[in-house]
Amino acid sequence: MGKFKDSAITFIKTAILRPRVIGVIVVVAIVVWALCALFGSPDQPMPPAGSGHQADSHAVAPAAPAVAPPAASAHDDTQTVVTGSAGQQAESTTSHGAAGIHENAADSPQPHAAETHAAAPAAVQQHAATQDNTGHAVATTTPVVPHPAPVIAPVVHKPTPRGVAFVEAAIRPMEYELEERWWGWRPNDIISPTDNVENFQLGVLEITRRTVVALAEKISRHGVTDALDPDLEEAMNWFMVKASSYWFPSAESKYKDGLDELRTYLENLREGKATFFIRSDNLIPLLASFEDLLGSCDENLVKDTNEDGTPVSFFKADNYFYYTQGVSSAMAEVLEAVHHDFLLTLESRNATELLHHAIVSLQRAADMRPWIILDSDLDSLFANNRANMAAPISHARFYLGQLVKTLST
Repeated sequence: MGKFKDSAITFIKTAILRPRVIGVIVVVAIVVWALCALFGSPDQPMPPAGSGHQADSHAVAPAAPAVAPPAASAHDDTQTVVTGSAGQQAESTTSHGAAGIHENAADSPQPHAAETHAAAPAAVQQHAATQDNTGHAVATTTPVVPHPAPVIAPVVHKPTPRGVAFVEAAIRPMEYELEERWWGWRPNDIISPTDNVENFQLGVLEITRRTVVALAEKISRHGVTDALDPDLEEAMNWFMVKASSYWFPSAESKYKDGLDELRTYLENLREGKATFFIRSDNLIPLLASFEDLLGSCDENLVKDTNEDGTPVSFFKADNYFYYTQGVSSAMAEVLEAVHHDFLLTLESRNATELLHHAIVSLQRAADMRPWIILDSDLDSLFANNRANMAAPISHARFYLGQLVKTLST
């Protein structure tokens, strides 16, 4: 027995100490470890330390649907309300179970989700837990009345009454000279060092007078048997005050009263309480009056001597120039309003092109801005500004004459 034991020990030591045997053992161990790593790993990793809440949530996940409120009740458009301190306790009690439900929401099927959104798009649905008289947690719901959508009234744009643009154009030039021009109205000043501006304002006043007279006597009346509009009649009287009147009455105060009367008529026109007619026989007197005024301006621009036979002086030449420029500036604005409000009448007589040419000529005259008004000979090296102004004025007068003839036929 002792010999057998010694022989076995000697064999084991010899086998262990052999390098070939050691290599075989190492290879076998590596193969076994690799097989265990490939086929013996668990399907899910172990939860990390300290994640007891997650383990509890996985554990109660299968029973969660039995505790949670039914999702199919979304058709009732309800909202849950937590009542009392007991509801707070029940809510904290079921928080772990709700966490398990939310964690497994992606894996669990929800057959009523599409139906909920389709049936109640306007309701906000939440669920909570409360306690009944026995202390058990139950779900309570409170109906929510959806807010109605705000009703937006459609915006109705009323068309601008015919004649508004014309009256506004009659007001605007004098309004600028009285209220916006620096130093205001100047023809009635005791000391008048700015005679160029004064003559320009006199030209604007003349256009305003003729426009208001035509509006009161013709355009606002259906015929000669109609009574004059009281506001326009007052405005016509106020604008007839002498431009150089300084006191009792002052010119600018009466002109402002005239503008107020025009604004009253304009407001009545917007409200449908005043009349404005666009017939050609109502417009012809205004255009004929403008044509006569342009003829007077044209004569003053081209004449060499005054009525008494004396030559036109250098200081008189610039007065004619700026008076005509005031006339052309205000007349162009009024004629643009005529094109707007009398468009149907003009188109019916094929007269819009004639009016357009007249307006362009007047605007060209109003845009002249020489540094100094020269009155040299027509063949001189220097300019003759009166003659330069006379050219577009003559064109405008011609087109207005043709326009009157076209509307008269």
